[in-house]
Amino acid sequence: ISIIMESLFIMSPTGEVLIERHFRAKAIASRSTTCEFYWNEVNKADGILQDVPPILQVCKNGNQIYVISIQRDNISYLVACLGEISPLLVIEFLHRVASIFAEYFGSPCDENAIKDNFSTAYQLLEEMVDNGWPLTTEPNSLKAMIRPPSLVAKLEQVVMGSTSRSNAVVAETLPNGTVSNMPWRKAGVKYSHNEIYIDIIEEVDAIVDVNGRIISSDVSGSIQAQSHLSGVPDLMLTFKDPDVIDDCSFHPCVRYNRYEHDRVISFVPADGNFELMRYRVRNGSQLVNPPIFCTPQFNFGDYNGSSGGAVDGSLSVTIGMKPISSLIKTSGSFSVENVVVTIPFPKVIRTANLTANFGKVLYDESAKTAKWTIGKLDERKKMVLTGTMILTKDGKRPEENPPLQLDWKIPLASVSGLAVSGLSLTGESYRPYKGVRTITKSGRYQVRCN
Repeated sequence: ISIIMESLFIMSPTGEVLIERHFRAKAIASRSTTCEFYWNEVNKADGILQDVPPILQVCKNGNQIYVISIQRDNISYLVACLGEISPLLVIEFLHRVASIFAEYFGSPCDENAIKDNFSTAYQLLEEMVDNGWPLTTEPNSLKAMIRPPSLVAKLEQVVMGSTSRSNAVVAETLPNGTVSNMPWRKAGVKYSHNEIYIDIIEEVDAIVDVNGRIISSDVSGSIQAQSHLSGVPDLMLTFKDPDVIDDCSFHPCVRYNRYEHDRVISFVPADGNFELMRYRVRNGSQLVNPPIFCTPQFNFGDYNGSSGGAVDGSLSVTIGMKPISSLIKTSGSFSVENVVVTIPFPKVIRTANLTANFGKVLYDESAKTAKWTIGKLDERKKMVLTGTMILTKDGKRPEENPPLQLDWKIPLASVSGLAVSGLSLTGESYRPYKGVRTITKSGRYQVRCN
């Protein structure tokens, strides 16, 4: 039987290999072949993980090895494959691995979270992959087999000893859903309060020029569900304007044929949190005009600062709210929250001294980046960051400045206007509590500098 995935690696933001798992005895894709090659590509991209192509090719001893990667929370997830395979299958599997880790170890699932749960990460990979093929990727099935780490469990292991059978992390029996036609749902689920919540989250990827004009943009969305329903409920979700949905993918619980014919989502939900579907917004590039602006200014040239020292450059970044936006608000006025500006500096910058009239600024000397955390915007004020920069001794004036990364979130707003018209339940006698909300947030939202 052919093996679709030969090896899997998880790397830290500094290039350290955190997890290494080979799915055959004599793996051709070694750590040196795969990880060192990948990290060389990261260095070529000036350390920006998102600029590394998701599919790379390397040759070793006449064998073509394809390195497929994703990035999540500054962690790189890599799979090495031999021969022609479906890259989207591997990319989707890597996203499942990252999501499972985040559900087990907490979000964000960073380097420390993986190191603190090293053994659990390997146990999860043992259950998720069989002979190089994806096997069990449903959170409910995995949680029935591998108990999520908790403080109580760790204390119990210390007190009772790791050899205690009652303290085993891995269950001795398969979960009930493993051999059923609904592996995503546990059997015999019961709740005293039955409820389901639906979040429609739309992400805006855009490139904005120095004058605030959007050069290119794309809008993708996802529907996240949180289900706490007893028994085996059968749900049907309907939309007011389903025509705005384009290029969608669904959770295995969704009956795809029903959606193709009637444009409704019929499903038996998984228990707990899960992603019901993903989609792209039709004509999304023509709809984007978020109610936030960012104006960065970099200036290079020697002058004397207030301290009397020679300073090689200065910068200022202004953040504020626009009076007009294309977003569709479901209630009230716009509220822009969780605003964070990431400022990458050219490599010729030795150090920078930054101050802001609002929020907190942290400058990382090693990574040459600054992170300005603002939080919630005040529509009556402009947030301003100013600072000075000192170049290295042999540093020349940079030819161009890296673009800024702007993160934001707007509750109760939508780009597409997609709204739920109904959520009905059959198969059970109870009437659950139902809630729906919309959120628009930034994806990869870049602002170019002068």
